[in-house]
Amino acid sequence: MAGRLRAAGVASPESDAALLLAHAWGRAAADVRRADLLGETPPEPVVERLEGLVAARVQRIPLQHLTGRAPFRDLELQVGPGVFVPRPETEMLVDLAAAGLPQGGRVVDLCTGSGAIALALAAERPDAVVAAVELDPLARAWADRNRATLGLDLDLRSGAAQDAFPELEGEVDVVVSNPPYIPVGMEPVDPEVRDHDPSVALYGGSDDGLRIPLEVAARARALLRPGGLLVMEHADVQGATLPAQLVRQGWVEVHDHDDLTGRPRAVTARAPQA
Repeated sequence: MAGRLRAAGVASPESDAALLLAHAWGRAAADVRRADLLGETPPEPVVERLEGLVAARVQRIPLQHLTGRAPFRDLELQVGPGVFVPRPETEMLVDLAAAGLPQGGRVVDLCTGSGAIALALAAERPDAVVAAVELDPLARAWADRNRATLGLDLDLRSGAAQDAFPELEGEVDVVVSNPPYIPVGMEPVDPEVRDHDPSVALYGGSDDGLRIPLEVAARARALLRPGGLLVMEHADVQGATLPAQLVRQGWVEVHDHDDLTGRPRAVTARAPQA
């Protein structure tokens, strides 16, 4: 199975094969590994289900669409067609946001997608007041499902990030966002992204990909209290350009942060005190 996935260009064939077997068998991945060590073989119906899943993965259907699950921090999110699949590199935004969030503080997630960042903050900072907004109705439906399944307290709304939460202007401690930021005309290499992630979650609306991120940043500026913190993900090629644009917008203490692979991934900035 792993060999077929490797030949199809899947980046993590062994891991994907193991997760697909666990899904087909209806067992946890650890249980499947234990069964393998004990020489236990899956029954024929499981093998047949696995064959279908592997055939779909060979066609580069995202693993998460096939299993219906995506891990994020300590959460297991439900995902599928119509919502951006959360990536491991985005997990660092939760750390950056939580570090700037005072006890009992208020945090807003603009462009929440599946709800990954907002729900992780709600889980890890139960003292905080967490709100989120999503423009796309399909993605909003997935976020609703995740909120209900996880039972977390989250004020989830539909609408454009650029004018969200008018009643909270000047009252928010942290705004976090993973906005669409791929430059227009730049096509993602991975078929899983190019063919299956919704375009509304990908493209930043300009040749440099920064139009929408800067509009979201401007909304964050209106929402934040003086000294409040913005945390925003960006493309690795925007590690200099986005911080420079934020400085031009009047943000202070602008710093860029690398992800675990050493690539520029997120910027933090503070609203000026006056």
